[in-house]
Amino acid sequence: MVKSTKFAIMLGGNLGNSAEIFREAVKKLAAAGCGELKMSRIYRSAPVDCVPGTPDFSDAALTGIWPGNALELLRLCRKLEQEAGRPADHSSRESRTLDLDLILFGDEVRNTPELTLPHPRAQQRRFVLEPLAELIPEARFPDTGRKIEECLRNLPPEH
Repeated sequence: MVKSTKFAIMLGGNLGNSAEIFREAVKKLAAAGCGELKMSRIYRSAPVDCVPGTPDFSDAALTGIWPGNALELLRLCRKLEQEAGRPADHSSRESRTLDLDLILFGDEVRNTPELTLPHPRAQQRRFVLEPLAELIPEARFPDTGRKIEECLRNLPPEH
């Protein structure tokens, strides 16, 4: 029996029909072996650390299980981003059709040039925590032990 690992991915984008692009990405993730997929509603958020004039983003959380390792899932996400029209070489400060960020992969803590788990800024970003809290509020970040709902509650109020 193959061991499957629970994961959380953030879907984001601000070019094209994000709802349709997200649906297509989820279908492709399922076809590639992701199971038990659940997606949050789609949230809207102002761009963070992007070039001036960047349009607002659509964001959603996706949870599920994956039978492979974290790097295999990351590489699948990158492939799907490219299929959705995102260039392989891109800046995180630019608009995009699809961004798939691996936030959590089981209890894995990793810091390599290719992948950092949990995602390094997830615990400070409302646009990550709100959708995740909709699906897995009690889940903990394995590096700090903090629950998603706790991280969200401790963020400064929005202006």
